[in-house]
Amino acid sequence: MVNTPKPIVALFGGSFDPPHLGHQEVIRVVYEKISVDKIIVVPTYLNPFKTHSFASPKQRLQWCHTLFDSLPYVEVDDFEIEEGKTTFTSETVKYFNKVYHVAYLVIGADNLEKLTKWHQFEWLNQHITWVILERQEPIDAKNLSPLRAYHILSFEMPMSSSYIRKHHALHFIDSKIKHSVHTVLKGNTMKELNQRVQEIVHILDEKKADEIEVFNLEDADYIAQRVILANSMNGKHTLALYDYLKKALKEKEESFLVADTSDEWVVADLGDILIHIMIPQYRQRYNLEAFLSELITQKEQ
Repeated sequence: MVNTPKPIVALFGGSFDPPHLGHQEVIRVVYEKISVDKIIVVPTYLNPFKTHSFASPKQRLQWCHTLFDSLPYVEVDDFEIEEGKTTFTSETVKYFNKVYHVAYLVIGADNLEKLTKWHQFEWLNQHITWVILERQEPIDAKNLSPLRAYHILSFEMPMSSSYIRKHHALHFIDSKIKHSVHTVLKGNTMKELNQRVQEIVHILDEKKADEIEVFNLEDADYIAQRVILANSMNGKHTLALYDYLKKALKEKEESFLVADTSDEWVVADLGDILIHIMIPQYRQRYNLEAFLSELITQKEQ
């Protein structure tokens, strides 16, 4: 009896919250560069490092089918969705190994810092080759040293679902799912924005920032929907607050689009949220509260 070899596959897991054309490009390049019979897209029920997803699991699964089912070398699988709980990647690999030879795992470079903390990392590292998606920032070589085997694939186009959610960049969404994504965005964006603001305020308060104020400018003619003002104790504390905030937001998949830093004043731009951290003398000198309050009053009149 002849043993038929199992098909060789790559697993591409993630929240896909929402899936977008950047994900399609990832899959196309992976299939071109890596020798596999199939790429299996596995949307998570809930990422082990997250507390919630933006859209529901069933909605994200349907979006993935809409976006990927037309690609003959891609299969969308509901294994983790049907599990109804957080499922570790090692469990998913073992499940698919029953039918396939899972040779590759496709991951974003932003996963590298925490990769050794993944459940059964050593087992994964011995059994698969990592396919790492490099975005804009170069990969730190120290994060690659624990890996037994890996390929690095670089991309220039945006691939962040969080960017799409925050900026409503629907031109990166397939036209067949754009309306559905827009409906979800419209219903959840304000709730998510307020939650993000609360988290930022909590981070600043926890690190001893003072006189924290939030201004709602969504109806005013201004560059951001929310502005957060906070006092630091001194120049050293200003930069320390910025560094801590940057690190804490990175863990939540947020990053500053632009930041201007000095001992006296930090301005950090998240696109829809603008954060000012100042020593008290600067806060008094520039009196941003009056300027922002006037913008709000003008819009209300």
